[in-house]
Amino acid sequence: MMKKKQKIKVLFRHRSMEMGGVEKVLLSMLNNLNRDKFDLRLCLNLFQGELRNEIPDFINFKTLAKGKEDFSKNPFIHKIQLALRSAKLWLYRTFPAIPDRFILNNDADVEIATGYTMFSDVLNSSNKKSKKIGWFHSDITYPKLQPAVPLILKQIPQFDYFFWGSQQAKDIFTETYPDIVLPPNEVIRNAIPIEELKQKASEFQPDFETENQVFVTVGRLHSRKGHHKLLDAHAQLLKDGFPHTIFVIGDGEEKENLENQAKKLGVKDSFILLGSLLNPYPYVKNADFFILPSESEGWPLIIADTLILQKPIIATNVGGIPEMITHEKNGYLIPYETEAIYEAMKEFMTNKMLVSEIQEHLKDSEKQFDNQIIFDTVENIITKLAEKTK
Repeated sequence: MMKKKQKIKVLFRHRSMEMGGVEKVLLSMLNNLNRDKFDLRLCLNLFQGELRNEIPDFINFKTLAKGKEDFSKNPFIHKIQLALRSAKLWLYRTFPAIPDRFILNNDADVEIATGYTMFSDVLNSSNKKSKKIGWFHSDITYPKLQPAVPLILKQIPQFDYFFWGSQQAKDIFTETYPDIVLPPNEVIRNAIPIEELKQKASEFQPDFETENQVFVTVGRLHSRKGHHKLLDAHAQLLKDGFPHTIFVIGDGEEKENLENQAKKLGVKDSFILLGSLLNPYPYVKNADFFILPSESEGWPLIIADTLILQKPIIATNVGGIPEMITHEKNGYLIPYETEAIYEAMKEFMTNKMLVSEIQEHLKDSEKQFDNQIIFDTVENIITKLAEKTK
């Protein structure tokens, strides 16, 4: 009788499940990698975020600490719970054998750090036989990343294999740090669940409650996402006689600043913060235009999603965005400047010929996204690495 082939044990390590591109990439891997071949596992440091209930039931799933959602509403108790949680995570990071042995039963063949914040957790794993994969989605030159860069540079060569979230992320890294010896590596673009995306986009018709042209943007309310520049451009356009409304989907630490800025500029009724939505796609589909004014990006899924929904896009020429958008063909690329945002939005609102040419090119958008190639590539890499552990 033939011996049943053992599945390859793959452990993904991730911080939490806040709404974001990396979380969507993680979910697409968990949902689509071959379950007959792989025993897929996930460890979250925190059971936290809007997507925490989206983890598939068939995944062997563990968490190291509770999310804020499960903490007391009493501010004093909440602070104590946060402090205790930090102490617990410090203990687990300092003595990784504790979570590996008593929580994760970590006998994985391959461990994957989903982003640079998880590099330490995977590299310091007490499971010495597992092969380690690092995944990097960012621009290494991004100013606010700099405090973490010395450690990242030390860690990358320690991985057995390395994934880049975009060609741009890899190119910028190798140009900036040509002396860093990279492990074997591959650019793994984000997979797009095309049919599911179209279905979600048709779930409802949002009422924008305006006759004006509508721009939608989706992303965390973080300073690097450029919402503050978008707000300035928006206010100036209104002042100059170009009426429009902007709907902002996302949540984050910049929310209060943006609310105050909108109030100060007198545009809080036309710059509308909708908060985080599990399904932003009907807004994208039914708006006139999409805009992404980020200072830095990896390979933003929302751009791919918007191309598939055939919506004209204005986006900054950063990260992996120019790998998806050709200027004035299937979208409009701009530098990260308020004036450029202003001019591009004005162009979209007034130049019907340009917009209709872009819409024509958008009809072929689906052809540039082939998910199966992505999953096959990841599966082959994991399989080859796992063979080396035997």
